[in-house]
Amino acid sequence: MPTSRTRAGRRAVVLAVLLAAAALAVLLGVVGRPWSPSPPPHATGVGAPPPATGGTAGPLFATWRPPADLPEKGSVTSLTGAERIPSSAGFAPRDASLYLPPAALVPDAPELPLVVFMMGQPGDPDPSFVAAAMDRLAAEHHGLAPIVIVADQLGSEDANPACVDSAAYGGVATYFTKDIPDWARSHLRLQPSPAAWTIAGFSNGGGCALDWGLEDPGLWGSIVSIAGESYQGTEFPDEVLQQVFDGDESAYEAAKPAAEAVQNSGRFGGHVALFAAGDEDAFFTAQVQLSAQIAEAAGFETQVFTVPGEDHVGSLPQGLLMTFGALFPHLGLAPPAG
Repeated sequence: MPTSRTRAGRRAVVLAVLLAAAALAVLLGVVGRPWSPSPPPHATGVGAPPPATGGTAGPLFATWRPPADLPEKGSVTSLTGAERIPSSAGFAPRDASLYLPPAALVPDAPELPLVVFMMGQPGDPDPSFVAAAMDRLAAEHHGLAPIVIVADQLGSEDANPACVDSAAYGGVATYFTKDIPDWARSHLRLQPSPAAWTIAGFSNGGGCALDWGLEDPGLWGSIVSIAGESYQGTEFPDEVLQQVFDGDESAYEAAKPAAEAVQNSGRFGGHVALFAAGDEDAFFTAQVQLSAQIAEAAGFETQVFTVPGEDHVGSLPQGLLMTFGALFPHLGLAPPAG
């Protein structure tokens, strides 16, 4: 178990890397491209006409015919102001971001899978890592990739609401399991089946992805966790117990992914859970192994990837490519492997 000094050092490194990445994204114009919450016809809105380029006769990769003017990369926008995703239960998230892949940016765009992704703690909902990975995968699959909402499960850089609604932090679970899905259904052209919806994250965000994916099999068909926790507050459980659960150990235990898995065991047929960690990150390698065991015991099809030569933060870019590259066939965005 890392010491408080180790955790502080790790947090400083994570924060420095994420801030640098965010600054680079702004400099390159990745963040802040225009987007309308009420898209015109044949864009990304639910009210747009049925897709002409995708079709529903089979998996999307088999029916999709990209147009000649397909953009080379997707777009990323900050969901702020009038475009902000509202929180209905007292949680105060920082602004989310929206990634639209090239296939979502053309006339008669097809319905696409949805990913809701969370970054780590400390940190912020920085979309640059996810956008880079999705653009690379989309380039290999004729512009196809999921639509991704990169959202905030913390509320502030160092907070840890532990993936649950609480008096201390408000309704973070409600925000991710009700508010974001409701907003996505009303604003985006999405495949509606739970099989097409993925909850995903890095580190602290990966822990929440595991928890919510196990809590609601009727909402999320897949889980992706990169260097994620096996339960909330693995590095500082005493703090989480007191701050979030007001010292109630039974409530803490009931909120953990292992308890959610037992409660919903047998309801995960066809569900997929994918995990990754760097081989120089012993603590979180053990965490993702435990997470995979929990998911597999609950009935998920699971796979664990090792990112060679990488520590905790360094595992994220390649971990995204590994896990989502494996998920694309399941989502109908690529042919089955082999």
